[in-house]
Amino acid sequence: MKILHSLLTVASLALAGLVSRAANDERPNVIIIYADDLGWGDLGCYGNPVILTPNLDRMATEGMRFTDFYSAAEVCTPSRAALLTGRYPVRSGMCHDRFRVLRNNSAGGLPREEVTLPELLQGRGYATGMVGKWHLGHLPEHLPPHHGFDSYFGLPFSNDMMPAPDAPKGRPKFFEENNAYWRTPLIRGTEVIEAQPDQRQLTRRYTEESVRFIREKKAAPFFLYVAHTFPHVPLFASERFRGKSAAGIYGDVIAELDWSVGEILGTLRAEGLDKKTLVVFSSDNGPWLIFNHHGGSAGPLREGKGSTWEGGMRVPGIAWWPGRIAAGVVQHEIATTMDLFTTSAKLAGATVPSDRPIDGFDISPLFFGSGLVLRDAYFFYRGSTLYAARLGHWKAHFITRSGYGDDQPEPHEPPQLYHLGEDPGERFDRAKENPAVIAKITEAVARHRAALQVAPSQLVATVPARAN
Repeated sequence: MKILHSLLTVASLALAGLVSRAANDERPNVIIIYADDLGWGDLGCYGNPVILTPNLDRMATEGMRFTDFYSAAEVCTPSRAALLTGRYPVRSGMCHDRFRVLRNNSAGGLPREEVTLPELLQGRGYATGMVGKWHLGHLPEHLPPHHGFDSYFGLPFSNDMMPAPDAPKGRPKFFEENNAYWRTPLIRGTEVIEAQPDQRQLTRRYTEESVRFIREKKAAPFFLYVAHTFPHVPLFASERFRGKSAAGIYGDVIAELDWSVGEILGTLRAEGLDKKTLVVFSSDNGPWLIFNHHGGSAGPLREGKGSTWEGGMRVPGIAWWPGRIAAGVVQHEIATTMDLFTTSAKLAGATVPSDRPIDGFDISPLFFGSGLVLRDAYFFYRGSTLYAARLGHWKAHFITRSGYGDDQPEPHEPPQLYHLGEDPGERFDRAKENPAVIAKITEAVARHRAALQVAPSQLVATVPARAN
C-alpha cells in the first residue's frame, strides 16, 4: 500500500506539474516598448514621408495599428504613472498644475500603495524587468525594484535634467549632440553605475539589455517594459545611425529606435516566443514642437507635447502577437495606454484591483476581433485639471492652452466642440449646432468628477539634487 501510495503521489505531482506548465504556457509574455516624445506622425506606417521605419512598419503590417490611441497625459511623469497603474494620474498624485514632471530634486515618487502592472504579474509567476527611462521618482526608495520589477537598467528621469555647469545656454546650441554637457546617471537596480553615460550608446545598450532579459527569462512568462530615452531632447544616435537620415538627427534617432524594435522582435522569433508574446509599441506623449527640427511631427493633429489638443496626447499605438492578433488590421476604436494595465493583467490571469478605481479597459476584444469596448468617455487632463473630454468622434474642450509658451489657460463656455472623424486637426468649432452633444459630454464629465478623489501631488516637495 505504501508503495502504491508513493506511486500515486509521484503521479499526482507530475500531473500537477504538467497542468501548471500548461497553464503557464497559456499566459503570454508581455513587452511594452515606450518612446519618449514621439509624435503621431513620426513613423512611416503613420504617414511620415521621410523617416524610414521598416521594422515598425512591419510590426504594424503583421499586427494592429491604432489610429486613435492615447496617452493619459501630455507630459512624461503622469503618462508613465498611468501606464503602470491603469489610472488617471490625478488619482495617484503624479501630476500638478504648475510642476509638470518630477525633477532631479523632487522628493516624491509613485506612491507605494499604488498597484503596478509588474506587481500584478509577479503574483502570477512572471519575471519582470525594466530597461530605460523611469521618471517616477529618482530616490532609491522610489525606483523600479520597489514597484514590482525584478531588475532595472536605465536613467531615473529625462536626459536633459542634469546639464553640466559649463553647458552653453540658449537654443539650439544647448541641445546639440554633445555628451559633455549632460550628467544624467545610469542606474542598475537602485545603484548608480555610471555618473555620465555616453548617451550616443543608450539605445544600443537598452536593446542589448532587453535581448539579454528575453533570452534569460524565456522558460517562464515574463513582462518587459522598455522605456526609451529618445526622441526626447537632447538627441543622440550611435555612429551607425548618425548622419544617415534625410530627416537629420531626429530621423537618425528614430531610425535607431526602429532598429531596436527589430532586434527585440527578431529575438522573439529566433527563440520561438513570437506566438507567445504580446508586444505593444507607443509613446508617452506627443512631439516637443518647440524644438523645431529637433522635435517631431503630430501629422495632421493639432499642437504637441504639453497640450490637450490631439497632437499632445494621441500617439502611435501598435500591437503585435502573431497567431492571435490578425495581421494588417487598422483599428479606429479609442484605446489608451491605461488599457494595457487591465488587458495584460487579464491575459495573465491576474485579478484587477477592486479596492480602487481602475480607468483602463480590457481591450483584448479589439485585439482579437471579438467585440468592441464600451467606453463612457475619455478625459484629457493637464496637470490635475480636466481640460477636455472625448465621446465617440466628438471632443469638447472646456479649457484650451498651447503646450508650451506664456499663454494663459482659456476657459470656454460653452465648450469648444470638434468632430475628430471629419476634423482631426481640430480646426472647426461645431458647438453652436450641436448643443445635445455638448450636454451629453458634460454629463459624462459630471459623473466622472463626482466619483473622483484627487490625491495629493507627489511633484511638489524637493530635496537637494543628485550630485553631478
